[in-house]
Amino acid sequence: MGSRKLYRKAKEVFPGGVNSPVRALVEPEPFYVAEARGPYLYTVDGEKLLDMVLGYGPLILGHRHPRVEEAIRSAVGKGWLYGAPSPLEVELAEKILAHVKPGGMIRFVNTGTEATMTAIRLARGYTGRRLILKFDGNYHGSHDQVLVAAGSAAGELGVPSSSGVPREVANLTLVARYNDLHSVEDAFRRHGDEIAAVIVEPVAANMGVIPPVPGFLDGLRRITRSYGALLIFDEVVTGFRISLGGAQEYYGVEADIVTLGKVIGGGMPIGAVVAEKRFMEHLTPTGKVFNAGTFNAHPLAMAAGLATLEVLEKEIQRASEAMRGVVDVLCESASRLGVEYTINRVESMAQIFLGTSGPVENAEHARSSDNRLYKRLHHYMRLQGVFIAPSQMEAIFASTVHTSQEIELFQEAVGKALKRALEP
Repeated sequence: MGSRKLYRKAKEVFPGGVNSPVRALVEPEPFYVAEARGPYLYTVDGEKLLDMVLGYGPLILGHRHPRVEEAIRSAVGKGWLYGAPSPLEVELAEKILAHVKPGGMIRFVNTGTEATMTAIRLARGYTGRRLILKFDGNYHGSHDQVLVAAGSAAGELGVPSSSGVPREVANLTLVARYNDLHSVEDAFRRHGDEIAAVIVEPVAANMGVIPPVPGFLDGLRRITRSYGALLIFDEVVTGFRISLGGAQEYYGVEADIVTLGKVIGGGMPIGAVVAEKRFMEHLTPTGKVFNAGTFNAHPLAMAAGLATLEVLEKEIQRASEAMRGVVDVLCESASRLGVEYTINRVESMAQIFLGTSGPVENAEHARSSDNRLYKRLHHYMRLQGVFIAPSQMEAIFASTVHTSQEIELFQEAVGKALKRALEP
């Protein structure tokens, strides 16, 4: 059965025909995957697509890496849910902590959303304060506390960005401008003794890709410490992708709490909260901040994650080198066709903002880019056999198995696709 028929059936059983909204952005309908190998997806319609989405980040080793597949098969052969601890969770924890927070502790959960929700609860439980501060354009999952947008002025109490989020919940979240320390300082001047934590994507990876300007993360560290608030780095995307130590290592700024996901599960559902023992011991059962989950530290996720990190310790630079080649190709094609553009890249993640030649440093800049042209580019790239993120506000990812052959394929595709996208 082809994608069109499957989508027609899906619309009868799923809201909008999908189980995550971004999947509905692929036009004229979502394609359905029959299988995947290396850097390629193979659809039920017989297409072979070069995958530059990679599950929206987790598959930094590509699809079905032999070491990861072997680890999963071995784990399945021993059973896939115990309701009790397994040795693999200790091994994976030790490996993650060695890179992210030596001497610290970790709590495994099942998604990035669960990780940020738990981190915020932990910060409130530790500080005894009620407010948090987030940034316009930063995405921290789908729970009520972070589905909050900026109001008429950054730094004020937020407003719900989703129906079903009570105003009373949104009023517990302040929203500031990313890369703007003045808006953070304003919020702390007004509410500093009530703010439990600042939560930030150290690289904003859900507004395209927007890196921190020099001094921004250091400034957050300084402000939070001076007011007794905690600093939470949401590294669900950046963790083990921009470096083995994540944004903390990459930018030389230490967060109090780090949330992880995606890469650490090797494509399996996972999330994690990492912090020093003095914070983590406030989680149940040693403390009074509640967290539990039947699937926490799921054996298959532990096996896939451990195998992924073992390979990545030796090969992480391959993904960054591949993205360097992709960015060079994008720059050459856009310049040759006379398109205004800005490209932001941090190691193996990047995005092109079309219709703008100035810096893209915050959500307002990103939203001002030509989203219609980007959607056309995505569509024509798909027709040329390359799958890039269907939304301007997502990232393009590279893996360790994107080689010079894939860069050449990408180059040929983008030259044709961008030319078509620019046609009236």
